[in-house]
Amino acid sequence: MRSLRWAGLLALYVGAQAVGLALAQPFHSAGLSSTSNPQSPTAPLVFIAIIVIAPLFILFFSRRRGGIAGLRHLILIAIAGSLYFTLYASFGLLFPNLILPPPYGAELVIDLPLVLSAMVSAALYFALLVEPQWYIVDLAGFLAAGSLVALLGISFGILPAFILLGALMVYDAIAVYRTKHMVSLADVVTEMKLPILMVMPESAGYDYTKAPPLAVQRGQPVEERSAMFMGLGDVVIPGTLVVSAFIWLPSAPVLLGIGASLWVAIGALVGSLGGYGVLMRYVLRGNPQAGLPLLNGGAMVGYVITYLLVFHSFTLGFTGAL
Repeated sequence: MRSLRWAGLLALYVGAQAVGLALAQPFHSAGLSSTSNPQSPTAPLVFIAIIVIAPLFILFFSRRRGGIAGLRHLILIAIAGSLYFTLYASFGLLFPNLILPPPYGAELVIDLPLVLSAMVSAALYFALLVEPQWYIVDLAGFLAAGSLVALLGISFGILPAFILLGALMVYDAIAVYRTKHMVSLADVVTEMKLPILMVMPESAGYDYTKAPPLAVQRGQPVEERSAMFMGLGDVVIPGTLVVSAFIWLPSAPVLLGIGASLWVAIGALVGSLGGYGVLMRYVLRGNPQAGLPLLNGGAMVGYVITYLLVFHSFTLGFTGAL
């Protein structure tokens, strides 16, 4: 059964990368990049600062009276709002035209992507608020991860993406093994039942709302734990390089009917999966592990190897052109 849990997390991981790749080009064409100059080496600095500060903010207010409840509502609203905008962009790809219901003379229009994105984000918000079961948390986290992978990938060129992954793999190692505040953050997030952690239970009937605190579960033998967890950032950050390679590298040459940029993106994904395999070996030993050093490191190694094989150049795409 333990193999099913890590395989379930693997399916969520790969699925989110696939969604990110599928959304990347339409998001790029729609101008949804969050930076004005994706090739600037300083482009990821603001995002890195947010990643560093946000956990400290959550931990600080979680220790105040009523802090957990207040933070939970605030973060759920932020997640629902983010899902609304990304789902609106995604549904716009499927339903690009406005619907004109009769009578046409009344000039009534229905923006179907707006309606659908509002309904889905509102439904997930209320489900997470009232009954945050593991499958609802995973669904919200999966949708958020796929969209974030695409948005970050189109926002950072190759060199900025490498800076982002390198800085956060160092930060994650420090936050887990030295200061350990990322471990405390996981405890708080689990208590709030937020889709910042992906949950893979031992059985489908697992009741996440009644799950013991993560600190208690860590004290149990691995085989007795009812679920495994993976941070949303462990899915999103390595995926940034996958999408960045797909968007910012040339599509030529075409090998076996697949463009060069997609080959390198696949190489980065395969590299991160190698890191995932090593990570799961450590996780199954029962101790908290920093995911980004292995996942980001694997993605970067996979990118470099595939880039050299495909383009036969040591520029690695850092200059924005071959």
